[in-house]
Amino acid sequence: MSDPRPIGVFDSGIGGLTVVKALRDLLPAEKIFYLGDTARVPYGGKSATTVERYSLEATDILIDEGVKTVVIACNSASAVALSKLEQTLPVPVIGVIKPGAQAAVAASRNGHIGVIGTRATIKSGAYERALRSLDSNVNVSARPCPLLVPLIEEGWLDDQLTDQVIARYVEPLVVDGIDTLVLGCTHYPLLTRALTRFLGHKIVVVDSARNCAVAVQDLLDRQSLRAPAENSGSLKVVLTDAPDNFLRVAREALELEIGDVELRDILHQPRLSR
Repeated sequence: MSDPRPIGVFDSGIGGLTVVKALRDLLPAEKIFYLGDTARVPYGGKSATTVERYSLEATDILIDEGVKTVVIACNSASAVALSKLEQTLPVPVIGVIKPGAQAAVAASRNGHIGVIGTRATIKSGAYERALRSLDSNVNVSARPCPLLVPLIEEGWLDDQLTDQVIARYVEPLVVDGIDTLVLGCTHYPLLTRALTRFLGHKIVVVDSARNCAVAVQDLLDRQSLRAPAENSGSLKVVLTDAPDNFLRVAREALELEIGDVELRDILHQPRLSR
């Protein structure tokens, strides 16, 4: 059996295009509908109640598009809204946190895992909970890195200043003794080269975007939802406000063919009764 319906992906902005890139590489026959809530980015500074409401409103749009699964390409929304969306949506839902945690536990040799992310994601403790649910003995060192997203959105991916900021944030985790580092923000895969310059190859970098795509592939296979192999995959990008410079950065850094971007007003109240 196969299912030609699109995969729905949403993020608070454009950082989730790293997940889209991983999905395009892994599942080239799939159609992808991406919604970036650029009118209300970032979600990280909002209350849990507000992030949950925004997530319900975003997924209403995806459901209207007839998607076969929803991917939450936002760490803040994954931390706060995943449970509610799993309970209420008529299609399977995958967030970015659990796949990243699973990959980190599998990769770690000494059981000491580092996590970097936005202040909101780190404050939520979502990665610590996910990691310890998989291995109660795991040692977790988590650190917020609030300057990384602005540097990425400025396009300073291979820049001395960015290298210095990475060193300032990540060195304490290395000193703590981590052997695995989880990128707990969907922007951060764009800094993989810069992080590798600092860390070398002794510390495994876990890209939650890539592992989220693998989890989507597994889900589609388990539930016979894969698109027909002969399909030509496609990507439709919808934003809720005009894109900024980061869309150009993402296009160039990810080598992602985005095409025309549609602007659409987002609902201010969830359409579905919940």
